[in-house]
Amino acid sequence: MPPLIASSFRKLLFHPEKSPVLPRQGDTGCRWQKRGLPLWLGLLCWLLPCWGAVAQGTLSGTVTDGNAPIAWANVVLFDPSGKLATAAVTTATGSFVLQAAPGAYRFKVSFLGFADWEQAVQLAPATALGTIVLRASATTLQEVTVRGQKNLVDYQPDRVVFNVENSVSAVGGDAVQVLSAAPGVLVRNNTISLLGKGAVRVLVNGRLLELTGEELVTYLKAIPASSIRNVEVMTNPPAKYEAGGGGLLNINLKPGAADSWKNTTTLAYEQNTYGAAALRDNLVYNQGKVHFAGSAGGKLGSSQVKQTLRTAYPGGPWDLRYVARQREDNASARLALDYDLTPHTAVGGQYAGTYAAPSSQDDTAIGVFGPQQALDSLIRNTGTRQVRTTSHAYNAHLVSVLDTLHRQLAVDGDYFAYNTDLNNAFVANVFTLTERFLHTNLAARNVSHQQVRTGSVKVDVEHPLKWARLSYGAKISLINSQSGIAYYNTLLATPQLDAGRSNTFDYRERTQALYLSGTRPLTPKLRLQLGLRLENTQTRGYSATLNQLTTNAYFKLFPTAYLTYQRDSIRSVQLTYGRRVNRPGFGLLNPFRSYLNSTSYSEGNPFLQPSFVDNLDLTYTYKDAWRTNAFVTRTVDGFGPVFTANPVTNTLVISRQNYLQEYAYGLGESYTAPVTSWWQTQTLLYMLGSTSRFTNGLTATPRNGAQLYGSTTNTFTLRPASKLQVEYTYASPVARGLYHTGYVSGLNLALQQTLLHDRLQVAALLNDVFNTAYLKDYTSTVNGIQQVYSENNSSRFFRLSLTYDFGNSQLSGKQREFGSEDERKRTR
Repeated sequence: MPPLIASSFRKLLFHPEKSPVLPRQGDTGCRWQKRGLPLWLGLLCWLLPCWGAVAQGTLSGTVTDGNAPIAWANVVLFDPSGKLATAAVTTATGSFVLQAAPGAYRFKVSFLGFADWEQAVQLAPATALGTIVLRASATTLQEVTVRGQKNLVDYQPDRVVFNVENSVSAVGGDAVQVLSAAPGVLVRNNTISLLGKGAVRVLVNGRLLELTGEELVTYLKAIPASSIRNVEVMTNPPAKYEAGGGGLLNINLKPGAADSWKNTTTLAYEQNTYGAAALRDNLVYNQGKVHFAGSAGGKLGSSQVKQTLRTAYPGGPWDLRYVARQREDNASARLALDYDLTPHTAVGGQYAGTYAAPSSQDDTAIGVFGPQQALDSLIRNTGTRQVRTTSHAYNAHLVSVLDTLHRQLAVDGDYFAYNTDLNNAFVANVFTLTERFLHTNLAARNVSHQQVRTGSVKVDVEHPLKWARLSYGAKISLINSQSGIAYYNTLLATPQLDAGRSNTFDYRERTQALYLSGTRPLTPKLRLQLGLRLENTQTRGYSATLNQLTTNAYFKLFPTAYLTYQRDSIRSVQLTYGRRVNRPGFGLLNPFRSYLNSTSYSEGNPFLQPSFVDNLDLTYTYKDAWRTNAFVTRTVDGFGPVFTANPVTNTLVISRQNYLQEYAYGLGESYTAPVTSWWQTQTLLYMLGSTSRFTNGLTATPRNGAQLYGSTTNTFTLRPASKLQVEYTYASPVARGLYHTGYVSGLNLALQQTLLHDRLQVAALLNDVFNTAYLKDYTSTVNGIQQVYSENNSSRFFRLSLTYDFGNSQLSGKQREFGSEDERKRTR
């Protein structure tokens, strides 16, 4: 197994100084006094009682077609001059709430296929319109195709939305390839991270995955791109979401259109050094009170993995070259069923399962050089890795609109089971320069397993008031992880268990969380959102072999704030702040050694502490096309892998340590808009930098430097049924923290042709044309010994896919989306 590389995580301690005092009778606002309470508790206390100081009117109602609610309808308020005052879209239950200063307005509701609904309204502190019924358009469309296109990227106050259906390069791919195409998302070396902000957590339909690293990538490869509607990129997620990770990526699956059923089948073939084929099928059915979605599929084939590691020992360097043929076999299935008990209450459940067998045939050659840089001998490590992983996720939920104020309650119960089994057998033989066999250095077999079980219960409430829109909730989550490794010495005629190199490790985590957030306009142009999440966590790790018990407990507050100034309809400025926590993965806490080959091993650290990071972002948006962003983050007690070489024994140890304090900052510009009627572009350019120091006596020097990062995605409509997409990414070499990384660049070309009245799509992708989009020259120097690592996991490949849609849009039904969230992550 090759060496593992992981991203560093961060921490920042927050020191409150002031707290609020409630206003006395006659006060016009909140007064502040030093009382020793947390500042953010004070801000929330100010947020609630003082919001009445700014008079705001609220307009609410529900939009239906006479039988069922209509989601995503546009609701707009115009002032007497015809200028846009505020706007929104209806929720999955058809409800809406608009806020503006009291006065006279023109209210309009519009939705494709229905006639517009307009009415003059006199907005009071609380105005309810009740149920608004839209009528089908008087002009019936017969055999007419209406073509429209969303932006490839949409910018919202707390997230960036990447619309997958407009990414030609994603057709026929999987969720990992979709994430790598999202703006500011980096997928390298089995690590998914955000530009300048480190590793992230991944959600699917709002439910958090309890997986990281290779396990997370394996899971996501089983989700087809054809079932994904969009990806939400959140650098400072609202308080509603768990506080873990440097940010969140939420993968939203397609819910299907109202009054219809639709089936999508995709067949894809991918060729790198080896070939692989995938077949996926997705079915969505909505009729009456029943809403069903199902998908199934699988992939068979192989890819090539190449890795190199040069270790500059004082007695002469060692050059490691690793080549493996890795199986890409996987299968997945998903079932989701919702039922409307009443027009205001729905219940549902869903199941998602995956199977993967990323086994490999490994060949590692280590060239041992002498002091004069002359090759002395060769160590050849050959073996096989048999891997099998399975996962099963279950969810049950209830969503209900409680009253005419459209207060909404969502209750979720979730259970997630993940299993992985590994059988790694290898033999290390030593040869002379002429390939003459000398002796066997090591022969062994590692048999390991990991079982993760998580359960959670969550309650969320959306609570619109006259003066604000509140959301609050609670969650209890339980995580149990059991892992073990049995090491057998196979040099003997009969394999013998080596108890000194075997281990079992049990880990348990309990978290209780509460959150509260509120949004309100301060003025017609200024809007404030504040949130606070409280998480109380207890952990317990036990190594039976070492008889070592490690416990930890911590209670932390995680504030968030969004201040938005909408100068006019085309210009806005937003300042956001959020605090996050990075908890070590289960495997990183296991104190035992896992031997990677005859000369190196990896070991966990049960004393790893979580790290905390504070993010501050300032963004200026012009015409929803130009976006200027500046950010700074501060990390304390960041942890990550440390490569330490022993010059006496010529062995390499990969350990995990809390060693980093860091400031990271960046300034960037992006442009997302149609250049012409046939050319749409999304271009991003950032200048990044960092300042770091080591805190645990690590015998290394911090590396700090600037980096230039740019990407551009251009979609050309050659004709109504043909599209060409050209993507290019470049990241300059950079020194940051313990590591220096070489440049990365990649050119992708994709072509899509639709046939049979848009029912059949043919797509071709040439990914990384010049084979330069892989991790290279990942360099660190510890104890005066330099390590240089590179990895290329079939970055260049060609894919051809066929996608066929068929269905019926004449059913009587409606669309509804799930309204729940869960967590599953950090397995390793």
